[in-house]
Amino acid sequence: MRTMRTLFLEHTLRRRIEALSLLLAECLRRHATTISLSMLAVLLFQTQLVIAVNTTGSLPQTLFLIHKGERPVRGQYVAFRWLGGGPYPAGVTFVKRIAGAAGDTVSRIEREFQVNGLPVGTAKTVSREGLPLALGPTGVLPPGRYYVQAPHLDSLDSRYALTGWVAEDQIIGRAYALF
Repeated sequence: MRTMRTLFLEHTLRRRIEALSLLLAECLRRHATTISLSMLAVLLFQTQLVIAVNTTGSLPQTLFLIHKGERPVRGQYVAFRWLGGGPYPAGVTFVKRIAGAAGDTVSRIEREFQVNGLPVGTAKTVSREGLPLALGPTGVLPPGRYYVQAPHLDSLDSRYALTGWVAEDQIIGRAYALF
């Protein structure tokens, strides 16, 4: 059997819910244009831009804004999908700097890599986990391939076969360092 107190609380709660519903409906009616435009802006942002966080010390910056579909050029940051292997699963987003593009020559003297005669990094023999690291390819970069690098000694970049030359279809877009 329901008591008077229970009936009173149910009635009060029902009134509050109805009042809140009316208030919400009025707010939506008044601000429908603003809410719609905000939702459209978020949707457009997500289709063109994405935020990436560098969780390693391979680059001096931590936060990047990626403009999807924008093709970077030599010297700019590029975001690309990792093909898989080593310590990372396929599909992880990597951000590196483009050090070489189609027609550039990648060479190596011992473990020192160069692009068009300019040094771009020295390859280590083993990873931080002690696993052997195979050297990346050398030669003339074909169309649709990029030599990517980062200044950090432990950067997993084109110095190593695991990364190799990044293919055009791996590229997400140009990355802009935010901080």
